Amino acid sequence: MRIHRTLHDSIVDGPGLRFVVFTQGCPHACPGCHNPDTHDPMGGKDIPVEDIIADMKKNPLTDGLTLTGGEPFNQPEDCAKLAHAARAAGLNVWCYTGWTLEALQTMPTAQVLLREIDVLVDGPYDKARRNLNLQWRGSENQRIIYL
Repeated sequence: MRIHRTLHDSIVDGPGLRFVVFTQGCPHACPGCHNPDTHDPMGGKDIPVEDIIADMKKNPLTDGLTLTGGEPFNQPEDCAKLAHAARAAGLNVWCYTGWTLEALQTMPTAQVLLREIDVLVDGPYDKARRNLNLQWRGSENQRIIYL
């Protein structure tokens, strides 16, 4: 799996203490994105999914897994494996995407990951609609969707 990095103890990427995987590669390249280093699909590093799963399970205080980017739906199979392992370990799964849920529902490759997500934060970051008062999202067009 190509990732930019992981965080073991985030409190800003969903509720509770989160293990966060920043996937590498993003077709959206939203102006003002807070993770522009994740846009290049050739950047980052390749790490076996099994290694990421083992890393995720190290902290017994972790409440959930957050998949973000880059764009997790560029690697739906690997992200689905991570999400499945997280749920099997009793963790909840949040996923941030620049796509809308409606667009993802038309993409056959997205279904494998959608089935493993508890909460989807969808929509591209819109710098003109930035709102620092929003919890867990950056612009007013983005939605928090409980799947």
